[in-house]
Amino acid sequence: MTSPPAANSKRFRLRPPPINWRAAVLTVFILANVGLGGWFAFDRAFLHDLPAVPDKEALWSMGRPPGLTFVGPDGQVVGRRGPRHGPPVRLAELPQHVPLAFLAIEDRRFYQHGAMDLRGVLRALSVNTRAGAVVEGGSTISQQLARNLFLNPDQTLRRKVQEVLLAARLERMMSKDDLLELYLNRIYFGGRAYGLSAAAETYFGKAPQDLTLSEAAVLAGLPRAPTRLSPANAPQAAWARGQLVLRRLGEMNWIDPALTAQAAAGPPPPLARLAADGEGDMAWAFDAAAAEARQRLGGATPDLVIQLTVDPQAQAIAGHIVRRTMAREGYRRGAYQAALVALAPDGAIRAMIGGVDHAASPFNRVTQARRQPGSAFKPIVWAAALDHGVRPMDWRQDAPIRIGGWRPGNYGGGYHGQVSVQRALQLSINTVAVRLAREAGLGKVGALARQFGLSGVPEHPGGSVALGAYEVTPLELAGAYQVLQSGGGKTSSYLVSRITDARGKLLYIRPPSAAVPIYPTYQAAQMVQMMRGVILAGTGREAAFGRLAAGKTGTSQDHRDAWFVGFTPDWLCAVWVGNDDSRPMARVTGGQVPAHIWRDFMAGAHRGLPDLEFDWFPALPPPLYVEEPEPPAPLQNAFGPVRHNAMATDAGLPAAAEAEPEADWSEIPY
Repeated sequence: MTSPPAANSKRFRLRPPPINWRAAVLTVFILANVGLGGWFAFDRAFLHDLPAVPDKEALWSMGRPPGLTFVGPDGQVVGRRGPRHGPPVRLAELPQHVPLAFLAIEDRRFYQHGAMDLRGVLRALSVNTRAGAVVEGGSTISQQLARNLFLNPDQTLRRKVQEVLLAARLERMMSKDDLLELYLNRIYFGGRAYGLSAAAETYFGKAPQDLTLSEAAVLAGLPRAPTRLSPANAPQAAWARGQLVLRRLGEMNWIDPALTAQAAAGPPPPLARLAADGEGDMAWAFDAAAAEARQRLGGATPDLVIQLTVDPQAQAIAGHIVRRTMAREGYRRGAYQAALVALAPDGAIRAMIGGVDHAASPFNRVTQARRQPGSAFKPIVWAAALDHGVRPMDWRQDAPIRIGGWRPGNYGGGYHGQVSVQRALQLSINTVAVRLAREAGLGKVGALARQFGLSGVPEHPGGSVALGAYEVTPLELAGAYQVLQSGGGKTSSYLVSRITDARGKLLYIRPPSAAVPIYPTYQAAQMVQMMRGVILAGTGREAAFGRLAAGKTGTSQDHRDAWFVGFTPDWLCAVWVGNDDSRPMARVTGGQVPAHIWRDFMAGAHRGLPDLEFDWFPALPPPLYVEEPEPPAPLQNAFGPVRHNAMATDAGLPAAAEAEPEADWSEIPY
């Protein structure tokens, strides 16, 4: 075997290849462009709209939520809303356990890391993985401050990157003590309290300098979920979070472990008696109006003056009647929630009661709860039938009916045999409703319902549409009935008529609008007369309050929802009663608790008003048929001819309860 040639052999000496300058220049050019392209992409994704950070003094006031002033239809102030801000608090003024409580639960390494704490992120990831839920966050106090001052709460990568970049800018311009101080003065604690001073006053009735260890622990636990953990709304959850803060303080030996253990084992700190906002039942309207203002004007708005359509007296009385009736009748029959909305003829919302108690549950059931209307949907079916050529005194068969495997029956069982169309509406007969819906066409019923404003009814509904199987909100159903109240014209309900800034500059005004005709006037008059019969001699007899009114009861399957919706020429009111979890009630029907709420409210609303007929009624109005039993003498022959038909009876109708005295609005506190 021959040996390899010597390294210094001239013949085998290695020489570097010649440089390909063209390829080298091309490579550098490509790398530079890739780098520039990546930076350009990063800039476009994260930096091009990065908010500017103002000077340190401006940070104390920037981005504070605007205040709202609400005025009624007459221009008088009916309420104010806005953030609660206390005097600025300085770290040097606070007892040591107060800032330590916030650091223990929010950012224990605040003084050791920069804008972002990688160790904290990994620790939070480990803790959350073991717990199977998000129990610890990885954001630093600087990141939280940047998010609250400059960004929206969207959980996106873009927002998170911007949060870190802004936090880094804050860290460069401020000391750690300054950052913590700003955080304590700007963070939201729930209850409209912004900053530690406002929170200490709101929940414990004292200054931050006087907070005990347990009180500081409770407040430190709020920034993570200020509404869900609010001591006013969820005291047990708030104290559980406070006990976690106390354990953290003891584990890290920042506070004597014996003291933290003693505090955690003791009772929760007593809350101050929260000062009443003075909103009362107006809170439902304020919530909805504030949301509408944000939607119309966007997030960056000045202090606003919002003019409402709600009548404060009607609102207070409606709330009183709802609570009184539910306490007397609803609770013992398994009904724990109710909603009421009242409209003026042009669609202006005059009263909006979204539940029994706003403080206990601010969920607005007037606008947000979608429930089955049951038989309260039947006027839409009858309206479609009239449009198809059916007449009120035509006869239809109330007898068993089968559609595939579906056999709809009547409430309480039993059948009436031959019955007039108008009497079938008065008695809310299901089999006739199904027959009329099929006769007019299910698609026609669905189309008319959508024209009336019930957008949840599909284009091709099933046969159960005749019995109100598709969900609506009380406000939507009230708007649908208003088509009949207005003589066939569609109006849009509204709550806000005007918005200005605090200096009077007009920002929004509701444009004047007339009802859009969508249904024949004469047929609307026929519907009104038939629905008057519901109250005079049908399922709505307990809603009668001494003058002619048109309305309809509604009860959904298994008594999960009960409704009464009705109107006069002056007012329209819709009432729903039920439970948020759809738990069945003890056989509550629309002709009982909801009808009583409706009756008492409408009686007061009409006090002092003249008893007039609809101004749109035809010169020769449709006859008002009242079948057995006959109406009380003062109501007989009030408007148009009254005819009787002894062939139809009230068999199967619940006996009318002894009437309560008419509600006296003057006796209701306002």
